[in-house]
Amino acid sequence: MARECAICGKRASVGNRIEIRGKAKYLGGVGTKVTGITRRKFKPNLQSVNVELPSGEHRKLRVCTQCIRSGAIRKVVKQKPFALPNQ
Repeated sequence: MARECAICGKRASVGNRIEIRGKAKYLGGVGTKVTGITRRKFKPNLQSVNVELPSGEHRKLRVCTQCIRSGAIRKVVKQKPFALPNQ
């Protein structure tokens, strides 16, 4: 479960890093050339968050930021919200 979102299962994916050299033709150059292609990893933005599970249990999970922003998880309320006294 390391480096994986506990909610959606997002994990690192692989791709290419393309090295380009030269000046574009429309800028007056002779054109750009690909001088190197190396493999790279796209890592998810994981955050450790205290989450309230549907069973009411609190647990610290590693969750991606998209799950946090979309509301897929419910954060633990650290302090009871302020309430006005009844008048």
